[in-house]
Amino acid sequence: MRLLHDARHLDRQLTRQAAAWDSPWARHVLPGVASAAEGTKLWWGMAAMISATGRSGFKAPAAGLLSMLTAEMLSNAVAKQITRRRRPPKQLIPHDDVEDRPASSSFPSGHTAAAVGFTAAVAFASPLWGAAAAVPAVIVAAERVHTGAHYPSDVAAGAAIGLASAWLIHHAPRLLVRRLLP
Repeated sequence: MRLLHDARHLDRQLTRQAAAWDSPWARHVLPGVASAAEGTKLWWGMAAMISATGRSGFKAPAAGLLSMLTAEMLSNAVAKQITRRRRPPKQLIPHDDVEDRPASSSFPSGHTAAAVGFTAAVAFASPLWGAAAAVPAVIVAAERVHTGAHYPSDVAAGAAIGLASAWLIHHAPRLLVRRLLP
């Protein structure tokens, strides 16, 4: 019981610190990346860009999009429905972004799940493009805590769902072949 209390306290403390972060970078970059990530536009755009270069064919972007969609389904349609967690209280957030938060459950972060799912699946197929996708994925995760939309533990759970989705998409063909062929 004490461990759970300490974890909640740490979550609130980290949320307060992240939301209080005030820099020109945070004021200008985070909202732009958040806007691009809304509705997964950022990841669809990145998939188109990867495809257009022709270097990794369609495997990396296809895997990224499948993983992103899987992560979104698992986080938003399953986990958020099972766990009803309130968003961080407005008192923890010292800026106006706190007014633009979604009404859905805070746990887990669907934006982070989608970002990490896309990035990790792309990285399996193309480490270079995976590294490029990691930059906005990390920014999306940081923005979710900075704006008060999520606690750090929500973001960590979203990242875990994204990683699991990428692993599943990467290994699913082999797992199916093993099941179907003797």
